[in-house]
Amino acid sequence: QVQLAEAGGDLVAPGGSLRLSCIVSGLTFGNRAMAWFRQDSGKEREGVACIIYNGASAYYQGSAKGRFTISRDNAKNTLYLQMNSLKPEDTGMYYCQPIAACTQSWCWDPRCGAGDTWGQGTQVIVSS
Repeated sequence: QVQLAEAGGDLVAPGGSLRLSCIVSGLTFGNRAMAWFRQDSGKEREGVACIIYNGASAYYQGSAKGRFTISRDNAKNTLYLQMNSLKPEDTGMYYCQPIAACTQSWCWDPRCGAGDTWGQGTQVIVSS
């Protein structure tokens, strides 16, 4: 059974930084593309960043480009998201999830190859 444990969310002022982590179990982590998703209240869950199985390539959605960095440590079954220059619109619950493939043309929607099991997420609030 896949288990996803996200952590690292917090209340942070605009311009600040956070590092999220996600420990994954129940699958062969090193063989799977992974993604971070964000969901704000009343909105659909959307992809923020994805990374291929070995970490050699990563892609970012919209305003995450240039501010966020996704990375992974396959020896520790852990996915990371370094978030810099945070903005109020980055506020939301963040989830990690294996996806079928991480490519430049990925649709950034959970319906495009995301798994069915979700963790509890980690809350990020960007506010002064």
